[in-house]
Amino acid sequence: MPKLTVDTPTGPVTLNEKDGAITRVEWGGQGADHSLVLDRAAVQMIAYFADPEFRFDLPLRIEGSEFQRAVCDLMRAIPPGETRTYGAIARDLGSPAQAVGQACGGNPIPIIIPCHRVLGANGLGGFSGAGGVETKVALLRHERAAGLLI
Repeated sequence: MPKLTVDTPTGPVTLNEKDGAITRVEWGGQGADHSLVLDRAAVQMIAYFADPEFRFDLPLRIEGSEFQRAVCDLMRAIPPGETRTYGAIARDLGSPAQAVGQACGGNPIPIIIPCHRVLGANGLGGFSGAGGVETKVALLRHERAAGLLI
C-alpha cells in the first residue's frame, strides 16, 4: 500500500492510499511514496495546519462496518471550530453513545475525518491518536474550538 509521511505540529503522520483513495492516517511511520492522491493529501494536511478553517477535499475509503462509515460521515459533517457530543451522534444514528465512542476510537482516518471534534457529555472524551487527549486538545485549540472547553 503506498504511504507518504508528512511532518505536522502533532508529529509525523503517514497517509495511506489504496486504489486512488486515502484509507488510513497513522501517527508516526515512514513513507516516501508519491501519487496524485498522496501528494494532494500531503498538501491538504499542511494547509489544514496553516489554516484552522481549512476543509479537506479528498477521496476517502473507510474500511469498516456500515456503522463505522455512518459515524465517520457524521464526523466529516462537523465544521472546523465546532464540536458535537458522542450522545448527539448516537441520537442521529439511533445507537448507544458508547458504540459511537468506539467507532470514533476506531476512526481509520483521523484529522481528515475529525474525530477530535467529538466530545463527551461532560468533558473531552478520549482520543486514540498519538499523545492521546493532549493531541485532541491541540487540534481543538488549532481550530479555535478549545475556548468552549478549556
